Amino acid sequence: MSTGDSTRADTPKNGSNTHYDVLVIGSGAAGLTLALHLAARHRVALLSKQRLRDGSTWFAQGGIAGVLDETDSVAAHIADTLDAGAGLCHPDAVRFTVENSHTAVHWLINQGVDFTREEDGDYHLTKEGGHSHRRIIHSADATGRAVHSTLIERVRQSANIDCFEHHIALDLIRQPDAATGRFRCAGSYVYNKKTEEVEVFQGRAVVLATGGASKAYLYTSNPDGASGDGIAMAWRAGCRVANMEFNQFHPTCLYHPKAKSMLITEALRGEGAQLKLPSGERFMQRFDKRGELAPRDIVARAIDHEMKRLGADCVYLDISHKDPAFVREHFPTVYRKCLEYGIDITKEPIPVVPAAHYTCGGVMVDQHGRTDLDQLYAIGETTFTGLHGANRLASNSLLECVVYARSAALHIEETLAAVSPPRPALAWDASRVTDSDEDVVISHNWDELRRFMWDFVGIVRTRKRLLRAEHRVKLLQQEIREFYANYKITSDLIELRNLAVVAELIIRSALDRRESRGLHYSLDYPGLRELAMDTILVPENFANQRQFIDLSPAH
Repeated sequence: MSTGDSTRADTPKNGSNTHYDVLVIGSGAAGLTLALHLAARHRVALLSKQRLRDGSTWFAQGGIAGVLDETDSVAAHIADTLDAGAGLCHPDAVRFTVENSHTAVHWLINQGVDFTREEDGDYHLTKEGGHSHRRIIHSADATGRAVHSTLIERVRQSANIDCFEHHIALDLIRQPDAATGRFRCAGSYVYNKKTEEVEVFQGRAVVLATGGASKAYLYTSNPDGASGDGIAMAWRAGCRVANMEFNQFHPTCLYHPKAKSMLITEALRGEGAQLKLPSGERFMQRFDKRGELAPRDIVARAIDHEMKRLGADCVYLDISHKDPAFVREHFPTVYRKCLEYGIDITKEPIPVVPAAHYTCGGVMVDQHGRTDLDQLYAIGETTFTGLHGANRLASNSLLECVVYARSAALHIEETLAAVSPPRPALAWDASRVTDSDEDVVISHNWDELRRFMWDFVGIVRTRKRLLRAEHRVKLLQQEIREFYANYKITSDLIELRNLAVVAELIIRSALDRRESRGLHYSLDYPGLRELAMDTILVPENFANQRQFIDLSPAH
């Protein structure tokens, strides 16, 4: 198997305008799962902005939550998810996901994912924060890599899936449908990083599986590609977004000057790791009776509070009291990577800080992944399904990717025969743009955006800070629009443009939520509102268009 730069389809097969049955934008667990479910009967184009393996899935450590043990139950998993979601989970979405967890996990097993087993051959299940049972199936502490590498191998074996690495989607193509009179998605303009040209990819169905937007923050556990591309493209195409204010900050990322974005898996705390102050004192019991196993929002705020109270650069996660052989066996990736930075986790604590980790809101979809634009689907972290509410329960994310990818694929399979091919789209016009010698401005704007998002729209928020951030992001967007209109496209400019969009959506949503709930904590509004409601934003240019998604309110 190869997960490097080689692809079977480095350039479009029919020149600059290529037609497929289904165009999948994104190559993480969600995009790969959907492509594999459709490949038996349909031609699929799979776009990856870097290599196939360079998304967030590859770096996921923890595992996949599911009802997999006879002592567990669907009702218990649902209850834990609803509790973590702080009143905003959609019960129908939670039940749909959990009821399909067993099928989703066993589909991955059938694909060949090598999950960790006990000595008796049963799968080892671990426990993470917010869960009442051991229900996290995993592959040591590198579950994402095990899942991702297996799915990549299956995709490369499929004759009907063409992979296009180093291709970044710019914008979606909308066309009026002759049969319905409604606008439909007909494809995407795509920047080829190798040729530095914009190509046209079209399909009868288009699927956004581009991941989240945590790169909007200065400190994040995510790889560089998590720039909210799918959310921004869907918004510009007229799709609603919801609950963008709920950004999950993972409590424990390695704090080290040479570590860019190393996540320390929550499973360490599930197996007894303790959070400590620089003095060696434990502190989580002061914030929640569950201690280190409290939901992530509570743990992250507690760490943030203690760091600010003490003026400390970090706190410490200590598992050195456990048997060294146990630690090395269960956490080989964390052990090995920490050793690279001079930290032996069997003998000393790990310096950690919170970092932006997961986007709980996103493009509004139904149970089939349908968006507000006909023939446009969205799956995975790009979406708002109603599952996560105000705070994602640990290890529900990879589960959501597989469950909704399978559901979207089934809907596409059932309906695609009745969908006519889109009309050829106009070629990208770059005749009036020039090369820019102001790359330093793009770099500066990128850095400025991520810094004010961290400072003003972080773990603890105030209205004054949010208004300041809103003012800054609007000024940045003016500069970005000028660059985008007049200068040659680059990958950095594409991602900066998208990050500015999602940053504004996060800020607007945070301003609209005048309470503290789940991942959104405001010093100005510390209490809960009596009625739990989603924050839904509608693009102004499309406010009057007919909506078809029916998502029940949380209450």
